[in-house]
Amino acid sequence: MKNHIKSLRSKFKKYGIDGYIIPKNDDFFTEYSKLNRLEVISNFSGSAGLAIILKNKNYLFTDGRYTIQSKIESGKNFKIYGFEKLINCSLIKNLTLGIDPKLFTNIQVKNYFLKYNKIKHIENNLIDEIQKQKKNTFIPFFSLDKNIVGESVNSKLSKISNYLKKNKSDYIFISAPENVAWTLNIRGGDGPNSPVPNSRLIVSKSKKILLITSLKKCEQLLKNKIIKKDQFLDVNNLPSKILNLKGKNFIVDDKSCSIFYENLIKSKFKIIKKEDPIYSLKAIKNNTEIKNMIDAHILDGAALTKFLYWIKKINKKKITEVEASKKLENFRKLNKNFLYPSFDTIAGSGKNGAIVHYRAKKENCRTINKNDILLCDSGGQYKYGTTDVTRTICFSKQKQNLKNVFTKVLKGHIAVATTDINKDNTGKKIDKRARKFLKKSNLDYAHGTGHGVGFFLNVHEGPQSITKINTVKIREGMILSNEPGYYKTNKYGIRIENLVYVKKIKKNLLFKNLTMAPIEKDLINFDLLTVNEKNYLFKYHLEVYSKISKHLNINERKWLASFI
Repeated sequence: MKNHIKSLRSKFKKYGIDGYIIPKNDDFFTEYSKLNRLEVISNFSGSAGLAIILKNKNYLFTDGRYTIQSKIESGKNFKIYGFEKLINCSLIKNLTLGIDPKLFTNIQVKNYFLKYNKIKHIENNLIDEIQKQKKNTFIPFFSLDKNIVGESVNSKLSKISNYLKKNKSDYIFISAPENVAWTLNIRGGDGPNSPVPNSRLIVSKSKKILLITSLKKCEQLLKNKIIKKDQFLDVNNLPSKILNLKGKNFIVDDKSCSIFYENLIKSKFKIIKKEDPIYSLKAIKNNTEIKNMIDAHILDGAALTKFLYWIKKINKKKITEVEASKKLENFRKLNKNFLYPSFDTIAGSGKNGAIVHYRAKKENCRTINKNDILLCDSGGQYKYGTTDVTRTICFSKQKQNLKNVFTKVLKGHIAVATTDINKDNTGKKIDKRARKFLKKSNLDYAHGTGHGVGFFLNVHEGPQSITKINTVKIREGMILSNEPGYYKTNKYGIRIENLVYVKKIKKNLLFKNLTMAPIEKDLINFDLLTVNEKNYLFKYHLEVYSKISKHLNINERKWLASFI
């Protein structure tokens, strides 16, 4: 890492800069990327971060999930701050900072750096000059049938066309690949844990499309006539083809469109800055998507339950966190519909559980001890559905104080699951319900309570979420996570996570659980639960048993029945 920093600084004079900024994202702004430029320069492996290398100082910015992890991985060479310090960043003043214009949006640069510094666009990525990124193997793009996604491409294009006409725009530039995937009912394999097809899309008000990607990725779609030749644009022929389009204006989402692409479009067209409407359209899952997600969660719940039974009742050997992760993945692999994990499994035992997004590595992971509690956050991509679930488990009798904290987290989890959404209809309102019982003991957690989830796509998606600030209305068909927690530094971590979907019953909007796996009863202080909370747990475990027991062997079934 030190050598990379030294190599980077040696380029400052050539490019006339005082520093260089390295974000975690790639040029598609996806959360999980196969590129690791930030890790190359800082050793930080989290999913959210940004580094600034100056002539004699280094800064790393990240969020509350990574407070401990960033200090462990990067603390020797970097001053570490929360993302909030990036707003009008006053830590750095009167300098010229270099950026790769493909990796930033204009709005980011304006909000973070322009108040006190100058920004210089450098076309070559300086991290790639230091360490060439490996050429990724790729999966050709493939299409999903209407019976999988529940809505035709034509229907989706009509919605986009109506939006363009309403906003008096000739085109929309769709810069987020997950939104391209939704619009064209296609998927790919460009993310390490998500079937995103790295591409961009132009849609006209007359429903004409131009899919912008590389020919190799698109060959299968062209061969099967999912995409016609005149609907495909090789990324290498980009400028001339875009500039030859007829029309006056483009809708561009300035949160996901890079400076590079915005400048290209702006050179000929008037830009109308609006949030891509596909985020909101994609957030409302149709009945087919919900059914497929329910089916995927039954398979996933069976795999997780087999693992929980194995690690608590069968396994007699001492195993590491990495071995536990692999065992869980092997249980998932028993199902032919499982493709790969939806993110790298978080298996944190003892003090590692307090690192919110901990990633166990073979060379430095812990052996799980009998007295530890284990926080295991994992998920899968299935044909067809995306899962994300966290269970915190124990292997011996735990102290009353820890059980009390676990039970307060559980009470918050149940409070979210039983929300009257007609009354508490935003993430901000629901988040208060999750933290209520911890707050009574002056306890809290430094992450949101829930995120949106894609359908056979990204495990994290918006615009809906359950956080202290999110005001997006929760609507029928949305899928979210419900994951309150508590983390005691150097001691333990607790999190209980289910995915839920919003269902309308008569006129009432309610959360229904997608996740089907038992919640650790050996960590519950039942004296702290109300009658309603005990009834909720009974009904939840009864539903889990009814949905997944047919996928379990007789001993696993007996064990699961003990939760009812």
